Amino acid sequence: MRIDKYLWCVRYYKTRNIATEACKKGHISINGQTVKPSREVFPTDKIRLRKDQIYYELTVLDIPDSRVGAKLTDIYRLDTTPPEAFESAELLKYAKEHYRKKGTGRPTKKDRRDIEDYLDDDESPENE
Repeated sequence: MRIDKYLWCVRYYKTRNIATEACKKGHISINGQTVKPSREVFPTDKIRLRKDQIYYELTVLDIPDSRVGAKLTDIYRLDTTPPEAFESAELLKYAKEHYRKKGTGRPTKKDRRDIEDYLDDDESPENE
């Protein structure tokens, strides 16, 4: 079975076209070599793919006849992705959410509340 079809069958990609594009961009490798979408996969092949800034590692156990249900994907592949890959992606997500250069644009609602709380603390009778 072709690698793009296999990744679509075991539900790593929503469409075959997306899986084909990932192969063409070099996001997928089998046994350490980047592959074209037409590359055949066989049981015991080690696949490494990059999706959503996470490097997934999986081993082919069997070849499905067609696309399988989400509960049946474990029959056809063994996911050996290290947990650190997911942790680093989680940290990256949080870093992007809270990053804004100082002095650029208007303060957010949270920034405004922090400023007001800071100013209210300065004007409290404890400081007088």
